[in-house]
Amino acid sequence: MTATATRVPCTVVTGFLGAGKTTLIRHLLEHAKGKRLALIVNEFGDIGVDGEILKGCGIDTCPEENIVELANGCICCTVADDFVPALDQILSRTPKVDHILIETSGLALPKPLVQAFQWPTVKSRVTVDGVIAVVDGPALAAGQVASDMDALAAQRANDDSLDHDDPVEEVFEDQVACADLIILSKGDLMDAAGSARANAIINEHITPAVKVVPSVQGKVDPSVLLGLGLAVEEDIENRKSHHDGMGDHEHDDFDTFIVDVPSISDPEDLARRVATAAEEENVLRVKGFIDVSGKPMRLLVQAVGPRVNHYYDRAWTAADQRRSQLVVIGLKGLDRPAIEKILIG
Repeated sequence: MTATATRVPCTVVTGFLGAGKTTLIRHLLEHAKGKRLALIVNEFGDIGVDGEILKGCGIDTCPEENIVELANGCICCTVADDFVPALDQILSRTPKVDHILIETSGLALPKPLVQAFQWPTVKSRVTVDGVIAVVDGPALAAGQVASDMDALAAQRANDDSLDHDDPVEEVFEDQVACADLIILSKGDLMDAAGSARANAIINEHITPAVKVVPSVQGKVDPSVLLGLGLAVEEDIENRKSHHDGMGDHEHDDFDTFIVDVPSISDPEDLARRVATAAEEENVLRVKGFIDVSGKPMRLLVQAVGPRVNHYYDRAWTAADQRRSQLVVIGLKGLDRPAIEKILIG
């Protein structure tokens, strides 16, 4: 069976923390050319930062009610409890959506999610148009699956029971092996030699049929990503992964928590504190919204390792709770009191 006009196509977008999934999806939403889109966002942490960024696009073809956030854990582990109800919610919308984008968390394995599209109650209504893996180009060029791998090296060195590759690397390999298309992000931050190294690593885990597309700031033509018509759920068993036959995978390798911080006056000082937390406490990712004293706009903060970006994304509204919160993500064993002390100042 192939994709039909009666089933709504879905594109699954995977990728490790900070790879650029949200940037890619925002570009898709902004260049939908009239196609009515819906989005399911699976975040790691209770503050819907990625969802808020996308809701702030103000795009008529993907209104806020068509964006559903799942923050109760990895989507591939909560398919029945979270994903299927979210799908039901979207499919009940009027007017009917033309295409559904699914942004998984950095920890998600795409294969169990795609397998859920084989369920009779799901398969009759939707199909997987394609699986897109977003890969952090500069990190991979440096031989890493993410920007800050020091914590992973420390975990491997301190755990005598490990007799296989690091779980995070396995997740990365499974995401790439399941993909129909690889987006190699941040091409402007790599030279030709770095790009060649990144491509060589990717090619170790894909078949010749899978293409690698370089990108800068998520700018990829939607026609390259949408409308593939592959009905991936019918071929998913042929895409081998580290976790085949192992049942649910565990995410015990990670800690995540929310830090409430006071209103600030100096964004640069906060950026330095976030970078310090990454360098001194092996924090992998920080993201959140910050209240800056005297400013009507909210400050969006996103960090991958010690690389910190921040900018004012939109004005606070009457419906917002004007407070500052940061989601912290790192490997198991994070020193929460030490991190909170650094971030709060």
